[in-house]
Amino acid sequence: MSNNMNLTLKVWRQKNAKAKGELVSYQADHVSPDMSFLEMLDVVNEGLIKKGDDPIHFDHDCREGICGSCSLHINGRPHGPKQGITTCQLHMRSFNDKDTIVIEPWRAEGFPVIKDLATDRSAFDRIQVAGGFISVNTGGAPDANVIPIPKVVADEAFNSATCIGCGACVAACKNASAMLFVSAKVSQLALLPQGQPERYRRVQAMVAQMDAEGFGSCTNTGACEAECPKEISITNIARMNRDYFTAKLLNSEE
Repeated sequence: MSNNMNLTLKVWRQKNAKAKGELVSYQADHVSPDMSFLEMLDVVNEGLIKKGDDPIHFDHDCREGICGSCSLHINGRPHGPKQGITTCQLHMRSFNDKDTIVIEPWRAEGFPVIKDLATDRSAFDRIQVAGGFISVNTGGAPDANVIPIPKVVADEAFNSATCIGCGACVAACKNASAMLFVSAKVSQLALLPQGQPERYRRVQAMVAQMDAEGFGSCTNTGACEAECPKEISITNIARMNRDYFTAKLLNSEE
């Protein structure tokens, strides 16, 4: 007896950022529970193409939970019903036969829709460009490794650096805040000696760019941390706020 599932998909279809979008129903039949969510969409798209219809547009790249491209809102949750995984790591065994699955793009002013489920997340790139760099010359790897860094600090910096910039934190936040993403990128450098020369200039520049991109304010509900596929801690937000206010204080004393 087959364990394959028959599903109803309600997929957001939208031609571009200015066009009016709507949910369109599709049948996904004979879906193997061992398929990934994106593989299921691939099969649905093959059927649409065979019929001469426009396939569903969505972002993907590595399909290994590394790149952060697979930004889908599934049944009201970024990346779907499981914690600590991206959409490409979600398998159809997480759903049941005859389920209805609602699939939408990220909803945020800073992430305008390109088409259907694909959104423009280049705002994150511009935030990183604003301050996510260091100007010290560390030399080769052996030279950098001679700088003593306590293991607890190195681990904390590494945990912050695991952020893949997928935008799930923004999608989960009722204010569409990007504070978790920005604070992770600020923290990974602020914790290390190589990041100290620009530390306070960096945090001001990145926060200013975040605000310019139209992201909302943080009200500490913790939804970002709960939905982050890499489980980035909101401790980073507290650290970024301290650095930001320290930078303002130092500027006022100059």
